[in-house]
Amino acid sequence: MYIQPHDVEHEFPEYRQTLAEMRSQDSHLAKLVAEYEQLNAEIVDIEENDKPFQDFEFEEMKKRRLLLKDEIYLILRGAEH
Repeated sequence: MYIQPHDVEHEFPEYRQTLAEMRSQDSHLAKLVAEYEQLNAEIVDIEENDKPFQDFEFEEMKKRRLLLKDEIYLILRGAEH
């Protein structure tokens, strides 16, 4: 089964340079990205390796990843202005 990439670089290719610069300067952004990457790795591990999970827990993980993605996007978008 093909798993679509959800790492930060794939999610925000237009902000790749900005993200690299800001991660070293903004500790809040760095923390959000680290949490996003860890959660994404756990989700991918479950999906790729067909690991057992509770449906509601898996859905909560995916919702949390989406919330983190939204927060990261707002910070990156705000840096443009």
